[in-house]
Parts: sequence; C-alpha cells; structure tokens
Amino acid sequence: MSKMLKASGGVALATLLSRILGMAREVAYANFMGNGLVASAFTFAYTLPNLFRRLLGEGVLTAAFVPHFKQKEKQEGTQEMWAAGNAVVSSILLTTGVITILMMLLATLLLKSGWLKSDTALMLDLTRMMAPYLVLVCFAAVCMGMLNSRGYFFAPALGSCLLNLVLIASVFLIAPRMGEDLTQQVFGLAIGVVVAGTAQALYQLPWLWRDGYRLKWVNPLTHPSVKQVAMQMAPGVLGVAAFQINIMVSNAVGFWAADHIVSSFNYAVRLMELPQGLFGVSMAVYLLPTLSAFAADKDYKSFRSTLTEGWGYVLVTNFLATAMLLVLATPMVRLLFQRGSFDELATQQVARALVFLAPSLLAYSTVNILARAFYALGDTQTPTRISIGCLFLNLFLTLIFVWPLQEAGMGLANSLSSFFNVAMLMFALKKKMGQFDFGPIRAAAWRLGLAAVIGGAAMGWISRSLMLQTGTGSLVLKVMHVAVPILVGTLVYSLACWLMQVGPATSLARQVLSNFSRKRNGPVP
Repeated sequence: MSKMLKASGGVALATLLSRILGMAREVAYANFMGNGLVASAFTFAYTLPNLFRRLLGEGVLTAAFVPHFKQKEKQEGTQEMWAAGNAVVSSILLTTGVITILMMLLATLLLKSGWLKSDTALMLDLTRMMAPYLVLVCFAAVCMGMLNSRGYFFAPALGSCLLNLVLIASVFLIAPRMGEDLTQQVFGLAIGVVVAGTAQALYQLPWLWRDGYRLKWVNPLTHPSVKQVAMQMAPGVLGVAAFQINIMVSNAVGFWAADHIVSSFNYAVRLMELPQGLFGVSMAVYLLPTLSAFAADKDYKSFRSTLTEGWGYVLVTNFLATAMLLVLATPMVRLLFQRGSFDELATQQVARALVFLAPSLLAYSTVNILARAFYALGDTQTPTRISIGCLFLNLFLTLIFVWPLQEAGMGLANSLSSFFNVAMLMFALKKKMGQFDFGPIRAAAWRLGLAAVIGGAAMGWISRSLMLQTGTGSLVLKVMHVAVPILVGTLVYSLACWLMQVGPATSLARQVLSNFSRKRNGPVP
C-alpha cells in the first residue's frame, strides 16, 4: 500500500499542480474571451488536432506500448527495450507528420474556397495554426510512457505544468500583439498551443537521457515492435476515434443549438477534471505498469488485490469531490471565472452544465482504473467495444437533451453514458477473471456515498447561510463562500467515513498520518 500511495501520490501532486495551472489557464481564457462565439470556435478548433492526438498519442498508444515495453525489458534486456522505444517513436513522428501536413493542406483548401461562414472559417484557420501540436504531444506521450515504465512518475507528470504555464503566458504576451479585435487576438492562443507542445516534448528528453535512452531513427516499417504495438492499438484507435468523432458531433450539435453551449460545457469539463486529476488519473498512471508486471508474472492474486486497493482509494477522494461540485457549482464558477468578458449569465450557464456533469467524475475515474486492468492483461478490444457502445449512447442522449436543457443536456448525457460504461466494464472484468469479487468495493461505495451525502448537506447549509449573511460583493467573500463550505464538508465527510469504518478511507488516513508522523519526528535511528 505504501509504495502504491507514494508513487501515485507523486503523480497526484504533479497532476494536481498541472490541473491547478490548467484551471488558471481556463480562468485566463474566460477573462479574455468569455463563453461566446470566439471561445466556442477556439474550443471546437482544438478538438480537431485532439482527435489525432487521442488516436496516436495519449491513452491508446500508452496502453499498447507500456506493457510491450515492460515485456521487452524483462525478456530481452534494456538494449532491445530502448530499440523498441525508438522504433515506436520513429513511427509516431512519421505518422503524425504526414497527418499534420494533410490537415493543414485541407484546411487551407477549404478556406480558399470562399463559401464558408465567418465562424467556420475562424475555426478552420485556428485548426490550421494548431495542427503541429499533434506531432509534439504524441512524441511527449511516448517519452512519458517510457519514463513511467522505468519507474519515473513525478518528473514526467510535471511536463503538463510546463505546458499550462506557456498557454497562460500566451494570453498575456502573445494574444494582445495579434491585433485589436478578439477574432485576431485569439490566434495568439493558437500560437501558444504549438509553443507549449514544443516545451512539453523537449522537457521529457533529459530524464530519458539520464536513464540511458538515446534518440535514434529506427525504420518503423521493419521493426517488429511497431507491428505488435500497432496491432494492440488497433481496437483502441477505433474506440478513441469513435470518442473524438462523438465529441466533434456533440460540439457541432451544441454549436448549432446555441453559440455559448460548446464553451460553457468545456469550462464545466475543466472544473470536473481538476479533482479527477488529483487521484483518479494519477492512480491509473501508476496501475498500468504495475498491473502489467503482475500480469507478465501471472501473479493474478496480487493483480486483483492491487486493482481493488487502488480503485478504493480513488472512490474515497472522488465521492467527496463530486459532492463539492454538485453543491458548490455556482460559487466555484463565480470565484474562478466571473470577471472581464465572463458575466453573471455565463456563470449560471457553466454552473448548470457542471451540476449535471459532476456525477460523471466517479464514473470516469472508475473507467480509467478498470480499463487499465484490461490493458495490462493485453486486452484492448473489450474496453474499446464497450466504449464505442457508450459513445453512441452518449450521442443519442445528447440529441435528446441538448435542445431542452442546452449545456446541462450535454452534461446529463455524459453522466448517464459514463455510468453505463462502468457497469459494462465490471461485468466484462468479472467474466474475464472469474474470481474477481466486487463485493467489498460495492460495500465501500455505498458507505462512501452516504458519507458524501452527509458532507454535501453540511456544505450546502454553510453555503446558503453565508450567502444570506454576506452576499458576493468582493473577492474575499467569493473565496470564503467556497473555502469555508469545503473545509466543513471535508471534516464532516471524513468523520462519517471514520464512524462507518470505510476500509479504503481508514487505510488512506492511516498512511497519510504515518507519513506525517515520520516527517515530523524524523527517521527512526
């Protein structure tokens, strides 16, 4: 347990810093361009390079590459391991380079046609400028996968912090120099995306160099590792393609329904991702190479216990975070975003989306954990098939809900489809492993849910009382309306978990207290 919490805790700290900086980036974006047409065009444009980034970079590539990389190390030694890494790097650079050139050419041809509306032309122009980001972020993803496989978690996770720092700087240093109009200045943000991708890619290299890696071109057409990783990626690529196409279609539907929906929903997603990155993503990063090692050794008892343990820790933190997002949606959005071009109406629109999206935090974090179990077992097809089915469900629900509920409808569709995804993954994992017992995790989830309701009720009471007594006039009051309810709710939630003796919560608390005690008293002689 200590090793798991230490490793995932390091990633959690780095990821938390990144998510805080990511939130600062969104605050800067909101202050700069609000949640109107330009913001939606920028968000939509960024979705296009993200399609191929997800296809060939983060997620799918890591899931296929890390187990293969670990297997090479165990069976053939470090020299062949690094050769496999270079072969995959070469294939990614070649593939993404070709796709980037084609994207830029297609966008240029469409822009020169002259028949596009101004909002569509703006979106395509931004897409063309951000296209090189695809090559850079996919290269960074492979490097990060190699570092994770070698036991480095904290340092590579800090790469996202660097990326967000550059993106924030672009709002203040580049955008104002692009012109007087917002439709001109937004191109400064697009330039910032490319510069940030470059910084993140270069940041990974010194750590790999120190561990023995030397970047070399290896013909990807002849190296067997490329074929093996590609075969493992194929089903995942299909699933991620469906996911990104689903996002693009959903955004198109939202953009058609109202100009503000795409950007409003995006701000809500960013708020949800902050607690998700605190422990859910970081635990998933730790679990993939760890579970892959257990699977390679056929130690399925440790595989099951490690998976259940990590899953429990994620639920402890994310039940509390979900309660916070549900109860304090409006105060949080008001504190973070309401200034400059972002007004009270925008606050209410984003808060509505967040309330309906917040429950999906539990589901998305669980999906991340369960998907890693399948990936570690060399099975990318099962979670992919389930994901594709859920994506069609999400699109169907979006079409139903987006017109009557607008941005809230997109949140509701995501929440319902994500919980269906969890149910299907649990069923498939039980069928695959046979002896997997979900009883303890279900029992813990019910008690954590009750504790979250109690803590959420305390937060809601405190929040309403403060609002009636003080109003929301100053920044200090806005901070107080978020910080005080969170503090009280966390204490109430923790007390409820202790009284109900929720296993993962008490284990996590003991480990944290033990670490604090050791740091305070010093090492035992």
